[in-house]
Amino acid sequence: MTVPGTPRVVTFGEIMLRLSPPSVERLLQSPMLSATFGGGEANVAVSLAHFGLESVYVTALPTHAIGDAAIRVLRAEGVRTDCIVRSGHRVGIYFAETGASQRASTVIYDRAHSAISELAPDAIQWNSVLTGASWFHVTGITPALGANAAESTRRAIETARAAGARVSFDLNFRRKLWTEAEARRVIAPLLRHVDVLIANEEDLQSVLGIQVAGTDVASGRLAHEGFRDAAERVTRDFGPRLVGITLRESFSANDNGWSGLLWDGNSGQMIASQRYDIRVVDRIGAGDSFAAGLIYGFISGRSPEKALRFAVAASALKHTIPGDFNRVSVEEADRLAAGDASGRVQR
Repeated sequence: MTVPGTPRVVTFGEIMLRLSPPSVERLLQSPMLSATFGGGEANVAVSLAHFGLESVYVTALPTHAIGDAAIRVLRAEGVRTDCIVRSGHRVGIYFAETGASQRASTVIYDRAHSAISELAPDAIQWNSVLTGASWFHVTGITPALGANAAESTRRAIETARAAGARVSFDLNFRRKLWTEAEARRVIAPLLRHVDVLIANEEDLQSVLGIQVAGTDVASGRLAHEGFRDAAERVTRDFGPRLVGITLRESFSANDNGWSGLLWDGNSGQMIASQRYDIRVVDRIGAGDSFAAGLIYGFISGRSPEKALRFAVAASALKHTIPGDFNRVSVEEADRLAAGDASGRVQR
């Protein structure tokens, strides 16, 4: 149960049914798929609930057994579900195949005509939902789901800003959902109302048309100075004063380097985090756990440097957990951020 007076964070997006083959098998290599739930903003909501915040998730789900199961899962993780609209006829699905070595992980979407994509923009009473909220979070996936979802996203962000809540937006560009031009046309106007933008190098280029000089994702070359220039341009051209950037070095599907940057447009500083060498169990949801870590860091009053360290540690731990959700505590993330990366048994 949430303690009275705990900061309230609202997230808005689509939760989907995730179907995956056992371990690192190819899809339907054996005739079984495990069924779990996940989705960008739902993943953030779960992380924030585990961090002890009042985490409110807004979406649309049909009134059938799968919709009911999604709500049970969210409640079990400590997420408030009383603002979820029960409407529509289907829950979006995605098939996730875990990669290994030089074989990349792959995702196949089956989410057309999902409940949230057909939700009328006036179906959510944002003034009521956002009353008392400290923070509102959404990603670029939600407006990519169609005109209704894009309009709902716009209304939510503007209402949150008017209500005095801080707003974070994770670009999360998905080529399988829309084009670069469509994403830029819809998202760019929204960023004027955003306090914290979260992105990686591909998001910056695809959605905002900002190249990161000296960076080559394929070779793993990451140039901090190039990211500084790119983040400074985000603030100058689009508005957000804070820009969180995830840095992934993909040596293989199993072995990654993981770190992050935070541009503080108020002080004119680019802050670099600690770096981890990661053996990947499941990378889906890592960016969402980074976003949740930043949100928690700022809400809990940490400095930008400490908020970034916490976010990178929390998201590093997510890579070790199967499924979309990051089931780690503040204490576990703080222990790693403080330098305890040994993995020794805690007893």
